[in-house]
Amino acid sequence: MIDILFVGVGLFALAVGIWRAVRARRTGAGAGLAVSLIALGAAFCFLSNRAQLFESEIYPSLGRLLSNLATMVAAYGIGLTVAEISGTRDRGRRTRLVALGVALILLTVMFFSTSGLPRGVGVFDELYRTHPTLVVYVFVYTVYLGFAVLDIGVVSAVTIRASGGALRAGLTLLLLASAFAVAYLAGKIVATIRALQDDHPAKALCRGPFSTLPCTLDVGFPAISVLLIVVGLTIPSIPGLVAGRRDAKTLRLLRPLRAHLTRRFPEIVRIDPGGPSRRERLLTAMSETNDGLILAGVTPELAPSGAARLVRDLPDEPGEEEPPVAQAEPFAADVARLRAIARAYRKVDGVTAPEVGSPVR
Repeated sequence: MIDILFVGVGLFALAVGIWRAVRARRTGAGAGLAVSLIALGAAFCFLSNRAQLFESEIYPSLGRLLSNLATMVAAYGIGLTVAEISGTRDRGRRTRLVALGVALILLTVMFFSTSGLPRGVGVFDELYRTHPTLVVYVFVYTVYLGFAVLDIGVVSAVTIRASGGALRAGLTLLLLASAFAVAYLAGKIVATIRALQDDHPAKALCRGPFSTLPCTLDVGFPAISVLLIVVGLTIPSIPGLVAGRRDAKTLRLLRPLRAHLTRRFPEIVRIDPGGPSRRERLLTAMSETNDGLILAGVTPELAPSGAARLVRDLPDEPGEEEPPVAQAEPFAADVARLRAIARAYRKVDGVTAPEVGSPVR
């Protein structure tokens, strides 16, 4: 059950992270979020019992180290992403990076300085009293995550007040995820103190993520926290996805009309193709189409069907009479007008819909 939970959450985070990485490469934004989700997914996959058994064949308890390192990288990335959302990305950025670097180095040094690490599932309860390096290891890990989680929670709580809609919902989930993470860290501190006090501490193996209170704190709460983080960081992007789909549909709808106008008036074609984002390409296509409609003599008061027939019946050469100058319209109204003319043009010209993914030009 624990393996299913950990691997399921891990693969979900990996999938969303890879999707965000592809999107970040295309748009140039959101790379930190992609790294965070991929690191979270890797941490949970490394931490599953079967994965730890395999990793321990390479080096004892290696899975524990890898998952802890990945978790700290993810915490840094999430904090950076939340700070970016709140508009405070540059505030304390160097401090966060230095703290992460120091914590990663200390954790790695303490781990490989410890002899007699157990093979299989990396549970250190029995070793704390005899291996001070592991106490330092747990202390560094817990303190770094504690500060990172508090940073995420504070920034989320402050930003919620000035946000709304999908962003507020996402930040609320991040704040809730921080609460679960704090409970997990508190449980880890208590468990470490008890292991140091007991003469013969028993290994805290769990039969299920919520089978006991310690298991809930150590297994169930981290899984819930990661799920909330993944969903909380994904929800704010939904409006952008909806807008992106609408932009793509508008681009496909404009293509025949724009192609006809650029053939008739080649001077309207922009030298700049419109940039890497779909919104930039749409703005370029709209600007070219609007210029072509103006040159064709289409005025704002002309009905879409009349504008479409006028464009279709354009003579091969421009007339001597100067076309009337159309006034600029707000973006949303401009999109609606161009879409209406484009639909009417398809009907009067008998144009079929192009395949999805065909180039703008």
